[in-house]
Amino acid sequence: MSTVFNASTAIASPDGLAARLAAMLRNNRSAFAILALVALTAVAVPSLFKPDNLLNIALQFAPLGIVVVGQTFVIMVRGLDLSVGSVMSTAAVIATAFSGTNADLPWILLLAIAMGALVGAINGLLVTKRNVSPFLATLATMIVLQGVRGAWTQGAPSGNVPPFLRTLGAGASAGIPNNVVILLAVAGLAYALLHLASFGRRVYIVGGGRNAARLVGIDVDRVSMVAYVLSGIFAAIAGLVLCGYSGVVDNWVGKNYELDSIVAAVMGGVALSGGKGRIAGALFGAAILVVLSNAVVIIGLPVSVQLVIKGVIVVLAAAVYARKSQ
Repeated sequence: MSTVFNASTAIASPDGLAARLAAMLRNNRSAFAILALVALTAVAVPSLFKPDNLLNIALQFAPLGIVVVGQTFVIMVRGLDLSVGSVMSTAAVIATAFSGTNADLPWILLLAIAMGALVGAINGLLVTKRNVSPFLATLATMIVLQGVRGAWTQGAPSGNVPPFLRTLGAGASAGIPNNVVILLAVAGLAYALLHLASFGRRVYIVGGGRNAARLVGIDVDRVSMVAYVLSGIFAAIAGLVLCGYSGVVDNWVGKNYELDSIVAAVMGGVALSGGKGRIAGALFGAAILVVLSNAVVIIGLPVSVQLVIKGVIVVLAAAVYARKSQ
């Protein structure tokens, strides 16, 4: 009894509480630092969280959030997907390749999702069966897609976005942006796969160590393949949402989303070394990144400042994980 009483007293005492707070700060330093940065930004830019701007932030957040969800699966299995931006652009081009009426939506959805799945499968095959590094494999598919779009559109895509797709990307229902509803549906599916299904446990084990995963009977190649296919499908969906939001299309509508999705995942606690991360954390990182980018625009700083911020975040995250692994 005395042992239990002493332990409880220690936890309830100021010293015990201070120790717990210190441990929380150590384990979540990056999250607290990011929140502090956002708080300072909100003070410096009072208009950042006005209702109209919050709606704008939500509309911008949804496409990135959908891409980040797919990127999280790939990073969790020690991969990287640089093709997501190009997949988004290709999906947007597909969306305007028809007559521009709502009757085309089933074909648009089918072709865009099939294209994303095919690109993801190619990425997965290159990485798992040909042992190509994820960086080079997905960089190659990104470049190939750029060439395919250029040849298909002759460098100048044309056509109209179907009205219903425009509503999904830029409209709102009961004050909630429709694209955010799509993001929540995607995030819910991803959460179930990663945190509730046996597939998610395999993802964590593969990310923790491929050899160990093989020793316990996990098909490492299949898990990695599925991760890349999911990333391709979610990127295609994000491309359609982004096309609906912007209302126009060009060959570079998904530009920089490959970098943004990686940075957002890292900001949300997804380990570049694999095997660690959560869907909620990745979405948190995406939301913070959109807020910071929006603040940069409001302040009137050059867009290049955003790139500097993102680069610094990646370097710091890599340094933190390298230190933890020592």
